[in-house]
Amino acid sequence: MGPVLPIALELPPSGSRTRQQALHRQLQAAIAEGRLGDGLRLPGSRALAQACGVSRNCVVAVYERLLAEGYVLARNGGGTFVAPVRDATRKDLRPASDPREKLAPAWREPPTVIRFSPAQDFRFDFAVGVPDRSEFPSTLWRRLTARALREQSRMPATYLDPEGRPSLREAIAAHASFLRAVGCSASEVLVTSGAQQAFDLIARLFVQAGKTIVAMEEPGYPPMRRAFAAAGARIAPIAVDMEGMVVEDIPADAQIVCVTPSHQFPMGPALSARRRGALLAFAEHHGTLIVEDDYDSEFLGSGRPLDALQTLDRAQSVFYVGTFSKSLFPSLRIGYVIAPAWALPALTAAKQQADWHGAATTQDTLATFIAQGHLARHIRRMRKRYAERRQVLMHALARHATGLLHAVPYGGGLHATALLRDDVDARSLADAAADAGIRVASIAGFCMQGPTPNGLVFGLGLIPTERIDDGVAALMRCARALQRSVSAS
Repeated sequence: MGPVLPIALELPPSGSRTRQQALHRQLQAAIAEGRLGDGLRLPGSRALAQACGVSRNCVVAVYERLLAEGYVLARNGGGTFVAPVRDATRKDLRPASDPREKLAPAWREPPTVIRFSPAQDFRFDFAVGVPDRSEFPSTLWRRLTARALREQSRMPATYLDPEGRPSLREAIAAHASFLRAVGCSASEVLVTSGAQQAFDLIARLFVQAGKTIVAMEEPGYPPMRRAFAAAGARIAPIAVDMEGMVVEDIPADAQIVCVTPSHQFPMGPALSARRRGALLAFAEHHGTLIVEDDYDSEFLGSGRPLDALQTLDRAQSVFYVGTFSKSLFPSLRIGYVIAPAWALPALTAAKQQADWHGAATTQDTLATFIAQGHLARHIRRMRKRYAERRQVLMHALARHATGLLHAVPYGGGLHATALLRDDVDARSLADAAADAGIRVASIAGFCMQGPTPNGLVFGLGLIPTERIDDGVAALMRCARALQRSVSAS
């Protein structure tokens, strides 16, 4: 790899999603075995990244993990040094077996924990899946929270029902009915700690490790995929085109299908009416369950989106999962699942086993926020804001990226997707952009396996409208620099 370290590192080929894990594992082993001696100063993140052919963010993440594990020490302004972790009197002892074998198979090589860097680290931040909180009515929220606390102070201290506060379940049922024509009563709503807990609970109930086949969109939403994979599901990636998931490719023995029919994540198209009918017919014929992730349908433009699958379901096979992380803010940690009546008792018991119930104060505050119409007003305001940003982004791509980036046409939501020409690799561009202070995601980061669409995903939540044009221009400078470097090599 070069002379920056006195050991050889062998990393998977470029494009592999295990390069960061491999770099961490090899550095950790070299320190534990003494091949990198106590007190040795490690190369700077930029130098090591260049030598290994990885992004600087990858090296920074590895160094931070080694620091947390006690393998290295960081000195302010002085670099990163190998910590004295070895006991010389025990240097020849080795464990009889790898302790990680005690872990369930799905967790022996756990996926990298998703972490969001602060927005101030980037000059232009197109982070995916994060809403704009700048116009959230925080003063009103604080007033409603104070009211909830006053009311709770007059109640006995006790544990609550796992389904969620009755007032919030009523509010969610009314909200889903008004926004998406999802016909349900409060008794069919289970409040969860975000959509992620809903996926986890469904996986607990229906996945038999090593047996259950779960069909998922490719590319798709990685946290959902991880929830089912962690339960031991066999994931079947299903291609996506301009009509959404290619339903005819779903294997006949798939017991669960996970889909984002209103706004496919991350490519954008809605599942066509033809394929919605085909998917529901497939589920009814094969006894398959459908997990419908309706993550940002509040912001799908002025035209009414196609009906939710749950609205069309006649076989009680659809689990409709919603969240307030996009319409309000992620740290709220409130989502919900509208489940078939036959599954609710088991789902409720699984929820109680997981965390018993959510935070009462937050649930009561949100219930009032919805019931008094504040959520609907906030959604209308933010729908207009995101639509404006999308339009500015489209103009910026047309102005600065003609011949390089082609936007995938879809009107609405919290992100936009664009495809790159073949001589510019999207993953390399995303890494180069990060080094230049631009956060943007490659489609490849949402895929299980190749070949992957060569493109980028632009989040609209953290980038101010007036910064979009300059951000796209800066990104295109990175793209053209990559083109030149590829041509010269």
